[in-house]
Amino acid sequence: MNNEFEMRAAGPRKFSYLELARSTAGFAEEGKLGQGGFGGVYKGFLEDQNTYVAVKRVSKTSRQGIKEYASEVRVISRLRHRNLVQLIGWCHEKGELLLVYEYMENGSLDFHLFKEKSLLTWSTRYKIAIGLASALFYLHEEWEQCVLHRDIKSSNVMLDSNFNVKLGDFGLAKLVDHEKGSQTTTRLAGTFGYMAPEYLLTGKASKESDVFSFGVVALEIACGRKPIVDEAQDNQIRLIDWVWDLFGSGILLEAVDSRLKLAFEEEQIKRLMIVGLWCVHPDSGLRPTMRHTIQVLKYEAPLPVLPSKMPVASYVTLPKVSNSDLSRPSTSATYLTPPSVSNADF
Repeated sequence: MNNEFEMRAAGPRKFSYLELARSTAGFAEEGKLGQGGFGGVYKGFLEDQNTYVAVKRVSKTSRQGIKEYASEVRVISRLRHRNLVQLIGWCHEKGELLLVYEYMENGSLDFHLFKEKSLLTWSTRYKIAIGLASALFYLHEEWEQCVLHRDIKSSNVMLDSNFNVKLGDFGLAKLVDHEKGSQTTTRLAGTFGYMAPEYLLTGKASKESDVFSFGVVALEIACGRKPIVDEAQDNQIRLIDWVWDLFGSGILLEAVDSRLKLAFEEEQIKRLMIVGLWCVHPDSGLRPTMRHTIQVLKYEAPLPVLPSKMPVASYVTLPKVSNSDLSRPSTSATYLTPPSVSNADF
């Protein structure tokens, strides 16, 4: 594994376990930045570089730990974009799997939206949405291969000292050749609430399923609500359903994060929510590309015309459509209910 990583990862370097243990004061709990299914992330300080880093320590109990560790090194070490977290180095010694990233001073987006780390201003939120869209456009269209991230969510959207977006966590990412299409069949993986219905049903990840996840995050940014809210009223449990109902009733602004009060640009926040709904369209063939998403967010293309009620999902093969077709309301479609999924599955 060492030789393969050293050949592939020209930028990131190999660290020793001792270096990283020292940098994190022995992976001290007080320096822990976060915890996920993969393991913990710790704040470290590299004395020779006089810089702080984030060290991901893959859990030894993680069923997919080695696979996700290898995937992350192979994929992210080759990517270069201002809106992607930079991988600084890696280490596998003493039965440990460690990844070293640039340190993000403002943590992850979910801490600001849901854990009251700070109240993000509207201008910052809009910048975050465009930065995340730019990262996905690069992954889908601009790199030598199509990169399917497969785990777009607010906790993987990192923020630097100026609240610039850095998308991270490529442990579930898959590479697909552009000319062979963007769809891949693999083990169902991701986070419930962010996964597209057709992906839940078929296990086939695609650009469109990444776009769906982006749409959920866009709605989170505007509304300050999680994708699933257990204590909400019956018609407000799913963020997508709740926002689409308000959109259809002509009172979309009622979905805006109340903590913003009136300190937002009305046209922008409507635009972000409508784009979010467009991206989570139940029919994957009627979602926009990330290129078109960016154009709409930057006022370079008109808003889509969406139906007042959220369409039911269709899982039959749809004909190819042009960008002009995407702005028309969809017709009714046959609905097929995805299998039930529990949080424990993820």
